[in-house]
Amino acid sequence: MDARTRPASGATPGLALDAATTGGTSADFKEKQDPAHMNQGPVATFSIAPPGRWLLALALLLAVVLLAFAAGKYPISPAQLGQALWARLAGAPSSLPPAIDTVVWNIRLPRVAAGLLVGAALAAAGAAYQGMFRNPLVSPDILGVSAGAGLGAVLGIYFGLPLALVQALAFGGGLAAVGAVLAVALLVRRHDAVLVLVLAGVAVGALLGAGISLIKILADPTTQLPSITFWLLGGLNAVTTGDLLATLPALLAGIVPLVLLRWRVNLLSLPDEEAQALGVPVARLRRVLVAAATLSTAAAVSLTGIIGWVGLVVPHMARLLVGPEFSRLLPASLLLGAGFLVAADTLARTAASIELPLGILTALAGAPFFLFLLARSGGRE
Repeated sequence: MDARTRPASGATPGLALDAATTGGTSADFKEKQDPAHMNQGPVATFSIAPPGRWLLALALLLAVVLLAFAAGKYPISPAQLGQALWARLAGAPSSLPPAIDTVVWNIRLPRVAAGLLVGAALAAAGAAYQGMFRNPLVSPDILGVSAGAGLGAVLGIYFGLPLALVQALAFGGGLAAVGAVLAVALLVRRHDAVLVLVLAGVAVGALLGAGISLIKILADPTTQLPSITFWLLGGLNAVTTGDLLATLPALLAGIVPLVLLRWRVNLLSLPDEEAQALGVPVARLRRVLVAAATLSTAAAVSLTGIIGWVGLVVPHMARLLVGPEFSRLLPASLLLGAGFLVAADTLARTAASIELPLGILTALAGAPFFLFLLARSGGRE
């Protein structure tokens, strides 16, 4: 394992715990004159050749997906899964029992596909926010999108609306919350733009969290409160093919711009003045990235509820594998986020006699790993 340490500067005042893990320095840029070094810090990378890393990530993702299809109260062997897939592709009648076909196509396929898409979306949004804000502690809900989506969904459940309207309110609430944060940032122009965005996000998130708490107090404790609590903890158990197809355009509309702009995110790790001197439209690029990350996060939360830690921890995992350069970091985050969430969901429905909320398992896995990163970073310093 190869560890490299560089001092960091230009991080947002009062926010960066260890900005070097996501942002570079102006001195680095002047020394290297190479965008590949702009987003580097004390990151340890494995000595596997780059093609080997991608093959390893793809192999692990495939293994996780196969395990997700096989595991559960109705175990499905790889042979049965292959038969079901071949029959569907060939348009021939399946020789499997109808129950197996139902489990594969109506229950596990939407669930696994939702886990892949939501995990990828949250991880990509987290990586984009961390690079854009030059702060390793940033997650996709930093601007209040999760709190806004949570309040929208809680209102829908409280008023007894159908599930489709609950999801629509969650999606709209997430977008509205970030819209409010951006409006505050536009009004306050005399301070650091990144700092204003983060502080406005914290304030708006706190207000929305208070609204969620108020509705939980007012909700019926036997009929409404359990649904509200379970939704806020997140899960893939209620996802259907129709829900997934309805959310897919918004998820892709958020992920695709992040992929297309991944080459320019490294430049945002520089101070704004230096990035502008290189011809980067910093304010416009930041707005586009915020809009894309917010769109994908709001769509993900509206589909599955609030699932924490994916967007915070998975980008750090990706840095250990491929380094901090964003053109490699984003694809790695997409793959690892997808696999992480599908694996967590598989554990959530098989570890106990009842299905565990997905947010609990992601916290149990993510928090210790994040503490490990903090201890490791402190030990180097």
